[in-house]
Amino acid sequence: MSSSESPPNTGAVTRIDGKGRNWQRLGYRRIVQLLVYTVIIPTVLLLAIGIILMFVGASFNLLFGILTVSFVAVMVTGVVLVLVFIRREANLSELQADFVSKVSHELRTPLTAIRLFAETMERSKDDPETQEECRKHLVQESERLSRLIERLLDWGRMEAGRKLYDLRIEEGRAIVDETVKEFRLERYAAEGVEFVVEVPDELPKVRADRASIVDLLLNLLSNARKYGGTPPRITLRAYTSDAGDLCIEVGDNGQGIARTEQRRIFQKFYRIDDRLSRVREGSGLGLAIVKHIARAHGAHVDLQSDPGKGSRFTLVLPPLPKDAATSAEEIAVNA
Repeated sequence: MSSSESPPNTGAVTRIDGKGRNWQRLGYRRIVQLLVYTVIIPTVLLLAIGIILMFVGASFNLLFGILTVSFVAVMVTGVVLVLVFIRREANLSELQADFVSKVSHELRTPLTAIRLFAETMERSKDDPETQEECRKHLVQESERLSRLIERLLDWGRMEAGRKLYDLRIEEGRAIVDETVKEFRLERYAAEGVEFVVEVPDELPKVRADRASIVDLLLNLLSNARKYGGTPPRITLRAYTSDAGDLCIEVGDNGQGIARTEQRRIFQKFYRIDDRLSRVREGSGLGLAIVKHIARAHGAHVDLQSDPGKGSRFTLVLPPLPKDAATSAEEIAVNA
């Protein structure tokens, strides 16, 4: 980058000065202070008066004291609920602002590459080899941009409850084979990644939207590549559980995930370490999409991970009911 160029703005939405202060956090603290000064302190004084009145002896004072204490209890409950909802909204607002920043950066990257390759093609009209190389990269970056946009559109449909899943009876082996094929086609899987596949010949049939399940598994494989060790070692293993479920496990050799973070990583926009998010691509939606797709199939994703020992995500798809038809039946499900 030349000295005349300025670095891309990837996080200015929530920062206000060189000290790195966050307006949303400051706003939340000011609301808490306002509640303390205008509500909580008078409420405590009122509660003290009510308790004193309950013990002075007169019937009227006893009734008034009970009403005062009841009023204080209702007010305290209201204040607690207000604080909880304000805190939740502040966190969600901060996550959404961070999400917009990250997605803007993710969109800018392929668009910048497309522009540079187009300019290179324009300057090298007499160089067929360079033009062919640029054409290849243009296709790759266009596909990358399309995947990102499609993911955002998919998430929008999921959030609105308009995502349609085409559930059919599928062979478990066919789902895994398609996932392996798609992942190996990705340019990043060709070099620097050790990819180990352990799949038996016989796997149970399941009722699933194959494209969605493949997308779910590709999200897990992509995370294993990004957060794996150096070099990344990714394992894809499929097996049948004792209950007859189809289990598909994706493992990596990365740093692992602390137990305190294991529930939160499936939340939308959430990423474990924002410092990593600045150098690793991603919008924070991958595992939220995984959770949504699994839930729509009546399935679940188990996580086994310890710091320093890598992670294993296991998709558990329920088996077909005993009375299910063996033909390719179709069920449309909105989720």
